[in-house]
Amino acid sequence: MKKLITALIATVIASVPVSAAPKSKVVAAPTPPPYTGVYQPQGVDEIGLWREDDERERALTNSPLVIRDEALNAYVKSVLCKTVGSDRCNTVRLYILRVPLFNASMSPNGTMRVFSGLLLRTRSEAELGAVLGHEFGHFENRHTLQQFKSARSGTDLLSWAALLASMSGTRQSYQNFDSIRLSVYGGLARFERNQEREADLLGLGYLNNGPLRPHAASRVWRNLILEVEASSAARGLRKPNFNGVSFFASHPPDGERVNYLYALAAPDGEGRDDGTGRHEAALKPWITAFLDDQVSLNDFGASEFLINSLAESGWTADLWRARGDLFRARGNPRDLMNAADFYAKSVAMNSELAEAHRGLGLSLIKTGRQVEGRTALERYLQLQPTASDASMIAMTIASSEGK
Repeated sequence: MKKLITALIATVIASVPVSAAPKSKVVAAPTPPPYTGVYQPQGVDEIGLWREDDERERALTNSPLVIRDEALNAYVKSVLCKTVGSDRCNTVRLYILRVPLFNASMSPNGTMRVFSGLLLRTRSEAELGAVLGHEFGHFENRHTLQQFKSARSGTDLLSWAALLASMSGTRQSYQNFDSIRLSVYGGLARFERNQEREADLLGLGYLNNGPLRPHAASRVWRNLILEVEASSAARGLRKPNFNGVSFFASHPPDGERVNYLYALAAPDGEGRDDGTGRHEAALKPWITAFLDDQVSLNDFGASEFLINSLAESGWTADLWRARGDLFRARGNPRDLMNAADFYAKSVAMNSELAEAHRGLGLSLIKTGRQVEGRTALERYLQLQPTASDASMIAMTIASSEGK
């Protein structure tokens, strides 16, 4: 029995494919292989995965989370096309979801999902293209199918190992089973990490071969590290280790990614276009909504970092208003004083911004400045007489007058 268990462990380790991890000396990512035309699923497993994704996509088309702004969708699709090329890009059906998290994904059937939180966190077309190209790399390498097959092989072996352990019934057999289980889960996690590296390599290959600046890919992860650090600091937590990797991690360490993504970028791409201005213009109609979604996550440090990052190109009325909302939501007396100051800056830049007057009025009243607060709230009602909270604001005004 012990020999059989040992043989199973060896089989488990051998069953999990291993991709080559980045070496210490990394060279620029090579040009992607030529496009071979529209891909069709091969074999029972892949056909089944595609059918499942077709059903998910049908549900997705009716989801209230989908942003149906044609201009925004066309812009994001254009960035994908600049990154991977129009021939590959035309095979993708893209959906933008109003979810305030840093994420994008691509399904085996060619469905790409882009979260609004990703759009908020990227500062240029090149940064956005780096993430979209990475996700397309997963699709082109058929990583989902590989993961499915690896997971199935691993769970099949675990089932047999559990059966053999129960037949033996000894303490040693159960300990051996635990070792097998760790080997399977750890091997699958390592496999996913290496798939991420493969997608990074292909994604940088797309950028190196296109018009956008490939070095922007490294900046995406550098900014994400800074955001996580800001979030941890605001919570009073220790700085995370961005160079360590846990046994079950499905992605490479962020610190490692920053370094090898920069090294994978073509040296002659440093002076290419970032598309920063075009990116800001395309997102401008949605920045306020995306900031509101971010503030609602109740992650003060991350939200403060993102607002300040957006303000690097200049403070706007919307950014001051969002910062006021962030501080007012935390609600400490000192935060309310700061919030009132931020709202006042917003109103000074745009006296027609109703939400800034609302926040200013509520902050002033809570800090004891009743007369100024009522004036701000009355101005809010003048600008938004049919607002959904008009009755509540009117009651707040009356209450501050002692009525």
